[in-house]
Amino acid sequence: MKISKENVKRVARLARLDLSEDEIATMTRQLDTILQYVAKLDELDTKDVAVTTHPQNAVNTFRNDEARPSLPRDKALAASPMQNGEAFVVPKVI
Repeated sequence: MKISKENVKRVARLARLDLSEDEIATMTRQLDTILQYVAKLDELDTKDVAVTTHPQNAVNTFRNDEARPSLPRDKALAASPMQNGEAFVVPKVI
């Protein structure tokens, strides 16, 4: 698959990236090289390869849900740039 400058510009716009023409040219070359490597995977015969959804056979790796002491409030609030002694203070967003 050949990637075009228009593809790169469109994706940059969607990602709200302001790229210069030099950056667009560089990204086009780099992404095209990456896609060429990925296309090589199509040459592999994978019909006898089992489908994997996870690299390891992990079954129920969750720990038991046990009550434990939490971080004391004063220590948690000490790391905050803004707090009122009881809770974190954050800027109003509306």
